[in-house]
Amino acid sequence: MKAAQVVGYGEPLRMADVPTPKITSPYDVIVKIGGAGVCRTDLHILEGQWAEKSGVTLPYTIGHENAGWVHAVGSAVTNVAEGDKVIVHPLITCGLCRACRFGDDVHCEQSSFPGIDTAGGYAEYLKTSARSVVRIDDSLEPSDVAALADAGLTAYHAAAKAARGLRPGDRCAVIGAGGLGHIGIQVLKATTAAELIVVDRNPDAVKLAVAIGADHGVVAEGGQVEEVLELTGGHGAEVVIDFVGEGGATADGVAMLRRAGDYHVVGYGENINVPTIDIISTEINLIGNLVGSYNDLCELMVLAARGHVQLHTAKYPLERFQDALDDLDAGRIRGRAILVP
Repeated sequence: MKAAQVVGYGEPLRMADVPTPKITSPYDVIVKIGGAGVCRTDLHILEGQWAEKSGVTLPYTIGHENAGWVHAVGSAVTNVAEGDKVIVHPLITCGLCRACRFGDDVHCEQSSFPGIDTAGGYAEYLKTSARSVVRIDDSLEPSDVAALADAGLTAYHAAAKAARGLRPGDRCAVIGAGGLGHIGIQVLKATTAAELIVVDRNPDAVKLAVAIGADHGVVAEGGQVEEVLELTGGHGAEVVIDFVGEGGATADGVAMLRRAGDYHVVGYGENINVPTIDIISTEINLIGNLVGSYNDLCELMVLAARGHVQLHTAKYPLERFQDALDDLDAGRIRGRAILVP
């Protein structure tokens, strides 16, 4: 089969012919890829940022946002059958460790991560497990929802955590209305009665945010903190969700926060520099967010099937993987780029 592979850090991906994955254990599931999301993490992988953490042996196939059709199943698989439309949770988990028993499978002690530390979905077929596949509604197409498997799932996880503490009338400031942010905005709109203030340096992204439910859009041109404070009566937002995490966003996020507020960090790239006395005196909370659980993905698919969450996509044939990566890196993608074999 065709697959786009990392052959060296600091080098472009290369298309290669590789063996099609085979069933080797009772709970294996082979998925025929209908769409693979292109994520900024893929750029970081190519830069070598994940090399030490993943410990993967090159060459290997990236792509951790995948959806498609079940192609083959192991002898013990009962939750899906050949031909089913599915979205793939990004982790393959054991189901037996303490974290899995608690339903916190994101922290599985024996997990593997296709596209990060094993073969991913920039290919025609992907090998995963029965614990990782979620059947999707007939109204949904794999290429339309593929990026919900990670970008959407991460955004849902953060927004759902934030929503538990947001009361009607509270203000939630969202930094970044790109691939993750535009999903998080829709989730917040569907699950809370909070007033949403969205901040992005790109005017088109701000327009999109308002179109999909934001109550206020703020273009980050240097006075974004002051504008958010003005919109919140000088107090700041009860919750800030930062989908950027670099380029000064963390300083802005903390400055936009109300006393005793929650600052949810989703994007990454820079350090948070807050004097401990400020954390103590204002009782603010700094909250990290990883990808969501299998159950989070099931809930997100309900919102997608009901039309509450729609992914804005730009689709590319698999062989145009470099164009998709270049467009993402240059900021030309509104929403998410999807590779379609």
